[in-house]
Amino acid sequence: MANNSLWQLGAGELAAHIREGAVTAEAAVADALARMRAVNPGLNAVVTDTGEAALEAARALDRARAGGAAPGPLHGVPVTIKINVDQAGQATSNGVVALKDLIAPADAPVVRNLQAAGAVVIGRTNTPEFSFRADTDNPLFGRTHNPWGRHVSAGGSSGGAGAAVMAGIGALAHGNDIGGSLRFPASANGAVTVKPGLGRVPAWNPSQKAERGLLAQLMSVQGLITRHARDLHLSMPAMIAPDARDPFHVPLPWRGEAPEGPVRVGFTNETFGFDLHPEVEAALASARAALTDAGYVVEEITPPGMPEAGQVGYRALMTEVAALMKPDIDAIGSATIRAIFDEYFRQFSPFDAQAQMQAMARRSHFAREWAGLLERYPLVLTPFLPQPFFTPDRDTEGPEGVREVLGAALWSYSINFMGLPAGNLPARLAELPGGPVPIGVQIVGRRWREDLIVDAMEAIEDRLGALAPQLWQRMG
Repeated sequence: MANNSLWQLGAGELAAHIREGAVTAEAAVADALARMRAVNPGLNAVVTDTGEAALEAARALDRARAGGAAPGPLHGVPVTIKINVDQAGQATSNGVVALKDLIAPADAPVVRNLQAAGAVVIGRTNTPEFSFRADTDNPLFGRTHNPWGRHVSAGGSSGGAGAAVMAGIGALAHGNDIGGSLRFPASANGAVTVKPGLGRVPAWNPSQKAERGLLAQLMSVQGLITRHARDLHLSMPAMIAPDARDPFHVPLPWRGEAPEGPVRVGFTNETFGFDLHPEVEAALASARAALTDAGYVVEEITPPGMPEAGQVGYRALMTEVAALMKPDIDAIGSATIRAIFDEYFRQFSPFDAQAQMQAMARRSHFAREWAGLLERYPLVLTPFLPQPFFTPDRDTEGPEGVREVLGAALWSYSINFMGLPAGNLPARLAELPGGPVPIGVQIVGRRWREDLIVDAMEAIEDRLGALAPQLWQRMG
């Protein structure tokens, strides 16, 4: 096949061609690097080019294959890594100027797992300061632009990852999610992701000098953003490989037991006082119809514990952030990020000590209510945001800006607080006055059953199509 089309292939297609000997790992990586260097100057999605090391790694994979070594599941597949995760010899800057020389002494578990499966890291992607905005801009590297146009944010905090993978820079993009940082950029850029549940993917940064706060540990997860749902079935088994450096990792297989009979899906379009935009409503209707057509049984439900789970959970997180992160934000953060956090603290006011302990106790109550719901409905289809994705820097525009960006995202961070898995995929491309905006929907799943979520997203994508080909036509 022609090398100039390799960057367009999904991870599964590309890995299959390499295994079959149709192309080499070096050719696949070289084509991805060429694409990156062609389109990244206009996007600023990848902020560290690791191309030379990537080509060396690809050649080593080709030599090993020629010598009889069995290829891994991701053999030769180009991948990007977010700059808040350790990659040996690279700076884990987290978008902060003062951390630009924090060089990682070793790979984080996710980097090690991806490389062990044969993936090749071609670059490191941008994030906002401290990886704590739903928009991606920072004083160290600047703004990441959405490949659909500059009228819409690329999302955050894994905004560089979402923009990169949709623009054709690597078939897989690593990201992470404490309150929506995989799902925001997937939704913004028209990509697909599954936020794993608590304990699913091992996590730790060898460069860190202290353990993270308890809620940061309980709510934050590592994952991947892709262009196609099926690529998650290929790549996530590599991500969940055990690593002893995460003592709370749960070593379960990716696939669980096959469900008996059709899967029941709970459906809700509840947005808890926020207006539901007609384009979001239409996206939800399309996803629901696609699941029904695929044989799922979709029934309307009243979601338990909402919106309290989101409100309590994010206030509890802000309580921890105020105690453990705010001194660093004040000391080395920009004026922009300090102002945004001031508004976070106003809208999600930190608890006192007793109220924080009560909030942490209520976490089990919310999770138990949802466990009961998911016993009857293994999947739940929900909105992600009630409105089409917001404009760049919307969260710098005072209380209403933060309310639109974060306050309305109750369906996002509530799921982190309960430790449940959730996927996000595009179900519509809205042609709005400012330009095209992908509309993502969310599928929440049973604990440990990310595979069921990905199955459902694949069924929707089979019927509605992926957005990457349309995007590439527009990019030219």
